[in-house]
Amino acid sequence: MASHATNEDVAPTLSREEESSEKVGAGRYFATRFSTLKPPMAKAANPITLLRMLNTQQWLFFLVAFFAWSWDAFDFFTVSLTVSDLAAEFNVSKTDITWGITLVLMLRSVGSIIFGIAADRYGRKWPFIVNNVLFIILELGTGFTQNYQQFLGVRALFGIAMGGLYGNAAATAIEDCPEAARGLISGMTQQGYAFGYLLATVFARGLVNTTSHGWRPLFWFGACPPVLIILFRYLLPETQAFQARQRLRESQGNDSKSKSFFLEGKAAIRQHWLLLSYMVLLMAGFNFMSHGSQDLYPTMLQNQYLFSADMVTVTQVVANLGAMLGGSVVGYCSQTFGRRFSIIYICIVGGALLYPYTFVSNQGIIAAAFFEQFCVQGAWGVIPIHLMELSPGAIRTFVVGTSYQLGNLVSSASSTIEATIGERFPLDPLVTQVNGKVVTTSRYAYGNVICIFLGCVYAYVILLTFLGPEYLGRDMGVENERAAEGALTRRDDASSDGGEAIEKGTSNVASEKV
Repeated sequence: MASHATNEDVAPTLSREEESSEKVGAGRYFATRFSTLKPPMAKAANPITLLRMLNTQQWLFFLVAFFAWSWDAFDFFTVSLTVSDLAAEFNVSKTDITWGITLVLMLRSVGSIIFGIAADRYGRKWPFIVNNVLFIILELGTGFTQNYQQFLGVRALFGIAMGGLYGNAAATAIEDCPEAARGLISGMTQQGYAFGYLLATVFARGLVNTTSHGWRPLFWFGACPPVLIILFRYLLPETQAFQARQRLRESQGNDSKSKSFFLEGKAAIRQHWLLLSYMVLLMAGFNFMSHGSQDLYPTMLQNQYLFSADMVTVTQVVANLGAMLGGSVVGYCSQTFGRRFSIIYICIVGGALLYPYTFVSNQGIIAAAFFEQFCVQGAWGVIPIHLMELSPGAIRTFVVGTSYQLGNLVSSASSTIEATIGERFPLDPLVTQVNGKVVTTSRYAYGNVICIFLGCVYAYVILLTFLGPEYLGRDMGVENERAAEGALTRRDDASSDGGEAIEKGTSNVASEKV
């Protein structure tokens, strides 16, 4: 497989003179976007064989990351699935409640910076545990809020806690993983998000409005499983990759590990700032894609198409089964077809399915939801390993988590945008009788907005992915990463050994030129 990785971004053919010239380097880079999109067509290994490559510790790291990311998603979607109930409880509009979603997305970047730096400096373990302790406190707090202001305040704090987990979970699951299995494990890890959404949908049907406490039991229940996740992570050690980096920092003879860490981080940001900016823009598109297709979708089914609570639940469960399958399949296929090609292809298919996903008004929409979410989360299934391969090793958790969450910040208003614009497309109101009183419910054509919005997002993601770099098969070992950092600072000559160093996936001019 390593032999195919050399196809990426034609970096081995670039001379040092070209690397040092921004004008020539950029021109050469963009001229190769089509040629480097060609799938490497590495032989597809049996997925069972790939999974058997993981040892017991690697499987435990994957499982704890998967469960934590699943429950992170569960806690997030508890609001999306109770928008109408929360609006009625706090006597505000549905659009006002979506600001609770927006605040979470906006402040996740703060958490990713805080916990990302902590995880890269002090280890993956304890920041991971602290994250889950905060989930317990803040989910309980949401369940006890008494007014709209309290609700927004608690959800804002939850956003900070939620933002800290993604980069740590991705690093925990993938950085010790055998290279050949990374694409598959990446897809499986990412689908913790869809699995969490599925669980939230099921438990919302069982816990919301089934007792005198209304929507609150869903949030109270959400605070319980993190206790088990905390215990699970406590019993596991640090990842082997992090331990190796710590030993390397100790051997450098600096005054402290902290000094070594910050020196590495400063050098990585200086060398890769343009690549990091690209990753944020890419993640903005991906987050617009996921939240734009999911957050307001239950409201569309219920409000526009008058689906019953049971039908909304069935549609959402089937959609998330499609998402889980899509992420695993496309993540696995990206090892053969390449990261960029896989993302672009599945986004084109997803765009073609937008009409049935938003305009079919009968039970046939269930099939459309399955395949649309197969595409959305299929593209997402490539992201954990793609970001890990692009990220400088010294600050990998920080970069993966922060680029993801800054992308969330950019896309944070997606549900509010859709809800606000949707109100410009009113439908005939629904008139019902409740306890002998006539109740009029406003209805809106949310499907129109979701369809147009996602069409624009797909086009953006396809374009940005096409223009971006790819380090398929990059060796994440600490020694190889140090060789990469050294290669980026050397300006010796255009010798063949310099090209070979880049060929191994340890360095790429695209990381400086994007």
